[in-house]
Amino acid sequence: MPRPTLTTERLILRPFALGDAPAVQRLASDREIARNTLLIPHPYPEGAAEEWILGHDDQSNNHIFAIAPRDGGDVMGAIGLHVELYHQRAEIGYWLGVPYWGHGYVPEAANAVVGYAFGELGMNRVFAFHFTRNPASGRVLQKIGMHREGTMRQHLVKWGEHVDVDYYGIVREEWESE
Repeated sequence: MPRPTLTTERLILRPFALGDAPAVQRLASDREIARNTLLIPHPYPEGAAEEWILGHDDQSNNHIFAIAPRDGGDVMGAIGLHVELYHQRAEIGYWLGVPYWGHGYVPEAANAVVGYAFGELGMNRVFAFHFTRNPASGRVLQKIGMHREGTMRQHLVKWGEHVDVDYYGIVREEWESE
């Protein structure tokens, strides 16, 4: 099933194309992006953006969208869901290039993706985690109606350091009542 394109007031969330690779390469190469994400390495290897984009599969449980300005322009970041059909839940994750921080783009994109998870995919729960050293990500999750469910101490390893993560979630009945 091909991934849809979602639109918001200022953004278009669409499948990635190979032409997005130069922007992804440039943005993901920033140490701050790698520092606050689990899977993006630093330094970001040459060609990694193309490889990552080519790895997207419409048949997988990963629904990955490019975040781009609705009025045109380069990709600003990525947002996606990892869907677990049996449990009717999806994990949301995102990153946004540093030049685009502080403009409300991630909450806008995340609201659309959560709506897609509940409305189109029929999920019962959407959840996320963020490194506790990145409180801005927690504020994004709160803005989209998620509730903090706890901290898992030293739960993950990033660059050889055990890091704490905060977990957030929202269930369908909460989303429907907002």
